[in-house]
Amino acid sequence: MKRKLLKPKIILLVGMMGVGKTSLGRILSKKLQLPFVDSDKEIEKSMGCSIRDLFAKFGIDEFRLGEERMMNRLLNGEPCVLSSGGDAFLSAKTRQLSKEKAVSVWLKAGGDVISKRTQGRSHRPLVPAADNRKIVEQLIAERYPLYSEADITVESFCESPYKTVARLLEELENRQLIETIPDEENTVSTSPTLYKKTKKQQRINHYYKKRFKKNHQRFSSKT
Repeated sequence: MKRKLLKPKIILLVGMMGVGKTSLGRILSKKLQLPFVDSDKEIEKSMGCSIRDLFAKFGIDEFRLGEERMMNRLLNGEPCVLSSGGDAFLSAKTRQLSKEKAVSVWLKAGGDVISKRTQGRSHRPLVPAADNRKIVEQLIAERYPLYSEADITVESFCESPYKTVARLLEELENRQLIETIPDEENTVSTSPTLYKKTKKQQRINHYYKKRFKKNHQRFSSKT
C-alpha cells in the first residue's frame, strides 16, 4: 500500500532527545515517499563540527540562534520528513513558522524511557551521565508545555518503531492529511477471479497462436 501526502507540507518531528525522531523519521519518509532531513546533521554539515563542539564553543544561547536560522531555511524548503533537535521547537519563531509550513508531530515519551535511552551517550550535551534522570525531569518540566503546541501528539513507547509509525500514519489519515493508494499489482494478484480469467485467456491465446502457425505451414506447403 502506498501513501500520499495530500498537502505539500513538511512533516516536522519534535520532542526530547531519545524519543526516536531520527529512526522514526527515516521509516516515515519511506512510507510517504518523501526525503528525510535531520536538522542536527544539517547544522553539523554547515558548521563543520559536532553539536557537542558547537555547544562548547558558542554556548547554548548562540547555538539556539543558529538553530533557529537553520530551521527557518529548512521549513521554507521542499516537502520532507524533518527531524528537529530537542531545542528547535522551543523557539517561538520556529513554532509560528511550523504552523504555516508544516504539520508538527510531538513524539512524547515518559522520563523513564528518555533517561534509559540517553544514559551514557556523550553526544547529548544537555543530558550528562551524572544525574541523568534529574536533568531529564527538569527538561521535561521546561519543554513539554511548548512541545504540546504541536499539531499532533504521538506517544513514543518502548515498542517497535514500525508500530509507532503505523499509529502516526493512522492519525495523519484520520485528519485527512494523507491518503492510502491501493497497489495495482497487489489488486491483480489477490483477486482469484481475475487471476483465473487471465490464465484462461493465456490458454486461449496459446491455442489460436498454435492453430494459426499450423494453418500457415499448410498454406505455405501448397504454394
